[in-house]
Amino acid sequence: MTAKAPRPVPTLEDVARMAGVSTATVSRCLNTPDRVVKSTRDRVMSAVEQLGYAPNFGARALAAKRTNTIGAIIPTMENAIFARGLQAFQEELGLHGMTLLVASSSYSEDVEREQIRTLCARGADALLLIGHHRSQGTLDFLEARSVPVLVAWVYDPAKPQPSIGFDNRAAMREMAELVIAKGHRRIGVISAPCDSNDRASERLLGIHEAMAAHGLPADAMALHETPYSIENGAAAFRQVMDNPDPPTAVMCGNDVLAVGALRAARQMGLSVPGDVSITGFDDIELTQLVDPPLTTVHVPHRDMGRMAAKLLVQQLNGKGPMASIRLDTYLCDRETLGIAPR
Repeated sequence: MTAKAPRPVPTLEDVARMAGVSTATVSRCLNTPDRVVKSTRDRVMSAVEQLGYAPNFGARALAAKRTNTIGAIIPTMENAIFARGLQAFQEELGLHGMTLLVASSSYSEDVEREQIRTLCARGADALLLIGHHRSQGTLDFLEARSVPVLVAWVYDPAKPQPSIGFDNRAAMREMAELVIAKGHRRIGVISAPCDSNDRASERLLGIHEAMAAHGLPADAMALHETPYSIENGAAAFRQVMDNPDPPTAVMCGNDVLAVGALRAARQMGLSVPGDVSITGFDDIELTQLVDPPLTTVHVPHRDMGRMAAKLLVQQLNGKGPMASIRLDTYLCDRETLGIAPR
């Protein structure tokens, strides 16, 4: 049997001919679609689909000295904490013809450092990172490569790298104020490991500040640090509650840990919030599905992701340096926080 000759690879000129436009217009549709009117863009993209045209990104990158890719390194892909923000980030990048490359550091500074180097070696035009905590060596590497970096999930205008996020300390302090206002004086805390995690350490400081403001001693807090997972949250809750004078409220560093604490409370025969109150942080979708619905701190994940993409695109397009932006959080006082039992 005679093998079929391979079909010729469609070119930019083929797309332009089918769409009835110039090759420059096709290029604009692929690189900066927001600069082309919708009717023309639709015609060009229809031709791209019909012909099966795929741009030669390697050649384009060499010509433009850009790859139109953004790298994002998040601490974990195992839960929903970062999912909504990253989805909005990708959607916004897509509107500007840019591609997202995602990596996970597993909360390891060493792993993140290697991923930063790998993404830069692959030509990422800019990076989105989570939190400010990283070594001076990594910061020096990024500065030497002149890679634009935006830090998310935190807000600290005093840092050299711009950030978009919220004040973790103030947000958790507000939750602690609400807990204390409901009469709780013995408070348990289930936190992520604070070492190399500025979000976790800032949230813990917020609780300490609220307790100090109300004259509560530091030993009134029962603290347990554990990696984020429902199972770890459940195990930590049992340990926090295992003392002769257990806390009447357990504040969790995120909603995943809080869901684990709720599960453990139910298994231990404890009523929430009758016997013990439980709070979270993040307001992921799961918080309204558990029984009872979780009292938590709402974080503007999607706004943060969308605005982060806009800031990086503006920076890459030479429209001025990025400035840090603070977003608001708010309390979701649902059903797991009640009056402290007498």
